[in-house]
Amino acid sequence: MRTHEVVVVGAGLAGQRAALAAVQAGRDVAIVSKLHPLRSHSGAAQGGINAAVGKEDSVDTHIYDTVKGSDYLGDQDAIEFFCREAGPTVVEMEHFGTIFSRSPDGSLARRPFGGAGFPRTIYAADRTGLALLQALWERLGTARFTLYQEWDLARIIVTGGRVQGIVAFDRKSGTFEGIRAKSVVIATGPAGRIYGRTTNAHSCTGDGVALAYEAGAQLKDMEFVQFHPTALLESGILITEGARGEGGILKNAAGDRFMSKYAPHVLELASRDVVSRAIWTEVQEGRGFPGGYVHLELMHLGREKIESRLQEICDFCRRFAGIDPVVEPIPVLPAQHYMMGGIGTNIRGETNIPGLYAAGEAACVSIHGANRLGGNSLLETLVFGKQAGEWAAAHAEKAPASVLTEAQIESARAPIDAWSRRTEGEDPQALRTEMQATMDRYVGIYRNEADLLEGLRRIRALRARFENVRIVDQSRIYNLNMTDALETGHMLELAEVIVVGAFTRTESRGAHSRVDYPKRDDAQWMKHTLATRTPQGPALSYAPVSYTRWEPKERVY
Repeated sequence: MRTHEVVVVGAGLAGQRAALAAVQAGRDVAIVSKLHPLRSHSGAAQGGINAAVGKEDSVDTHIYDTVKGSDYLGDQDAIEFFCREAGPTVVEMEHFGTIFSRSPDGSLARRPFGGAGFPRTIYAADRTGLALLQALWERLGTARFTLYQEWDLARIIVTGGRVQGIVAFDRKSGTFEGIRAKSVVIATGPAGRIYGRTTNAHSCTGDGVALAYEAGAQLKDMEFVQFHPTALLESGILITEGARGEGGILKNAAGDRFMSKYAPHVLELASRDVVSRAIWTEVQEGRGFPGGYVHLELMHLGREKIESRLQEICDFCRRFAGIDPVVEPIPVLPAQHYMMGGIGTNIRGETNIPGLYAAGEAACVSIHGANRLGGNSLLETLVFGKQAGEWAAAHAEKAPASVLTEAQIESARAPIDAWSRRTEGEDPQALRTEMQATMDRYVGIYRNEADLLEGLRRIRALRARFENVRIVDQSRIYNLNMTDALETGHMLELAEVIVVGAFTRTESRGAHSRVDYPKRDDAQWMKHTLATRTPQGPALSYAPVSYTRWEPKERVY
């Protein structure tokens, strides 16, 4: 059995930054990842990272924009800390070797992003996440740590009121392995594959979030699911907000620039929830193109600007849609993109379980509240990844030795063995497909009581069917049928939490839009949703929103 002081699960930006911080604190660190680190979903982030670094901008403006963007559900003390760390974080990443785009005077280039009062999104063309990921991986490569690559998290072990380690499945050897650890950091990223139409990678299945929930961690604000306004029509591939930041415009089938109706002051640069609802409304009311979509036009920007600043978008459009954005409009429709909710933490990354930490999209600090601003997610991974790593290291330095037994490993393996022994049962891929169709249909951009009740009924029926899931592939080495079953179970668990939270929150706020409760209800719902796992399903409780300087007011753009 392996032993480390700090185990980081996930190797994207949040996981790598946490690992680097823990290594620098002198701890014995391991990273467990189901992917090679450079294939992590952080590399798919395109548009940029926010920081108030220009003389004309201010940290206070960044704080206010984030508070407003959250529809006042973000914790303002956490947001203030987050935004004040932005500048030093970007400078640090530049020193680590990130090649950011530059202005003619040599300063960091910045572009406008939705919901921001100033152009503060620093970028590396439209491959910002990949540039950051490569630079951080190179920096981490100079440190001493252990990497367990292509390992699937199977269980987080909590006994005696604290974390003792994890059990994971090694795809290469086909064995379940225990890793003792005094601190565990969950940085497994999003769970977007709960939905069928999503910009998320196939690996984004919420493994760490679901297993933290199973271990007793509280999940926070899971009903808030962000839909990105512009994804390629057929594939759902992300078309960065940077395309609109560079001057791209949205038009319906009549040729109208319809955002003037929904956000007359900032048009396409309203917050993502506003633009997504606008596009969806245009399509649902019959003003979209045949097949249900709108156009994103870049042609007026000129070939040089498009091909230099939106290189990846050009490549995606040409390869996956057969169109050239230099001379043709891009067919787009919103797609699930981001989870504002996650494992509840404070700014240190601490959860309600001693020794368990979380960072990145797997966590909910909460800085995004009901809606995240573009450019804040890459920053979040680095700021709070560092915090989680530092505090996990501090905890590990003082905590007693971890205790993890062979019996606990066997307990984690037992359900999978049962799935393999069945001669009849449910196909995990079929269950996953039904779950995705259910979430797309009943828990989308617009929600209502009838749809949410039907969605909950279907998700719970799928969870009941999952109890009889079957693994057909009897091998253990690189058994993707087994991995599929594990991931499907995690997603079904989280889907139930999302639907229950969405049904219970009888208001519209940020990305959560109830047509039967169209107004924001600050008197009743200015609070965070906390979900605790029980045999009967998620038990909900609530926590207050932290205020510092800004009282809630109407959010208009």
